Amino acid sequence: MATIRGTIFDATSGSPTAAKVHVLDSTGHFRAPADSVLKIGPGRPFFYCEGNFELDVPRGAVDILVERGTEYEPLKLSLSASPQANIDLELPLKRWADLPSQQWFPGNTHIHYDEKEQQPHERVRLEPHVHDFSVTVVSILQRNDLPYASNRFPLGVMNDVSTAHHVVDIGEENRHNASSHMGYGHVMFLRIRNVVEPVSRGVLVDDFNPDFPPLCFACDDAREQGGAVLWCHNGIGMEAPVAAVLGKLDGFNLFDPYWKDPEYDIWYKLLNCGLFLPASTGSDWFVCSNNRVYVQTKDDFTYDNWIDGLKEGRTFITNGPALFLDVGGKGPGCRITGENQAEAQITWQSHYPIDRVELIQNGKIAQTWTYHEGSRSGQVSFDVKPSTDGWVAARCSGSARDSFDQAVYAHTSPIWFDIGRPQPERALDAEYFIQSIERSLDWVGRTGRYASDDQRDAVAELFRKGQKCYEAILTGS
Repeated sequence: MATIRGTIFDATSGSPTAAKVHVLDSTGHFRAPADSVLKIGPGRPFFYCEGNFELDVPRGAVDILVERGTEYEPLKLSLSASPQANIDLELPLKRWADLPSQQWFPGNTHIHYDEKEQQPHERVRLEPHVHDFSVTVVSILQRNDLPYASNRFPLGVMNDVSTAHHVVDIGEENRHNASSHMGYGHVMFLRIRNVVEPVSRGVLVDDFNPDFPPLCFACDDAREQGGAVLWCHNGIGMEAPVAAVLGKLDGFNLFDPYWKDPEYDIWYKLLNCGLFLPASTGSDWFVCSNNRVYVQTKDDFTYDNWIDGLKEGRTFITNGPALFLDVGGKGPGCRITGENQAEAQITWQSHYPIDRVELIQNGKIAQTWTYHEGSRSGQVSFDVKPSTDGWVAARCSGSARDSFDQAVYAHTSPIWFDIGRPQPERALDAEYFIQSIERSLDWVGRTGRYASDDQRDAVAELFRKGQKCYEAILTGS
């Protein structure tokens, strides 16, 4: 056997840096130090490393891949190991982008550790540095009596593992499922001090637990303690349109389980109804994808400033590419009034090549730029002259895959237009939600399980209130 000793450091500063490491020996087996924290999810296996590692490999060819977050170039090298040899490796990681220097800070807003996780404290300590997150939100949750490892952490910012540049917050996923579908849905609470009870209701607790209270009540409780509220899973759940139109949400998590497609249909329809819902994302079970939301802060990075930027819509979501939209000098989250023509730009950078850049206007593809050979950086300029209220956003995608075997993508939050004339899609999408809430009311009246008629009536009243808001959007009243 040969012994490999690796030292990982930032190529610019020379400082030791945490990363994840893939070592493939000559027999085709993945090698990792004993008791190391391993990457979770699809694609190549990796172990977490704080800057130095040592492991034994058999003689012959060895392939090594080192990665940190998404702003560093993956470092690949191959070597031949001789028996009894000591191999000392210096492994410098180079940045292809430095978005925090431009006030853009990455976060993952949706992480849990399951009941099989044996090293939750070590994992949560390493996670922010290996994946280069400025904000890491690991949340408690409940499904029956499963002892989820992430439920061992106390709520709030973990000062023992947080630093000035890497904040770890223990939040909450407040949930409801019905026996045959998502039920009301799932919602994330960030920056809370106290548990919002109940954490789950309905079949997530047991077969007889009532489908009460609705999630909107929990959103109010989280907001009262200064929390931020994000809807999960691309807007799936009966209560999503109700919570959105009643102003209970600070953002919308898109593509947060790695096994789901990056699907934007519900989000686009809600935006078409004039609802301000910034884009966010996470990875759900463990950090099992490169998904992250970048938030632009107005001042230096703090968790409060980051939350403020998220709420104000200065975001883009991505698993790698950096994507920026500018209309008349304004970015995502801004509002533009008047019908004057404005010059606009979409700008991107990406380690992995992207194939397609799109301008989305009111939920439809307005312009497309295609790069058959792939593009790692670029800018397109065009004019925007809105004739109605509405919004624009940019998105990009590529066929190249990262080490999680996921195709690369990014999507900005919208820039809004206030012209004074309703967009034509608004009535159609308002009607869509009126009908979806009507179906939900039928479920509440016929199928939902409640401890009393008062509970059933309270849920129905909430859903009817949301429905009336969409009726007002439909009629323009």
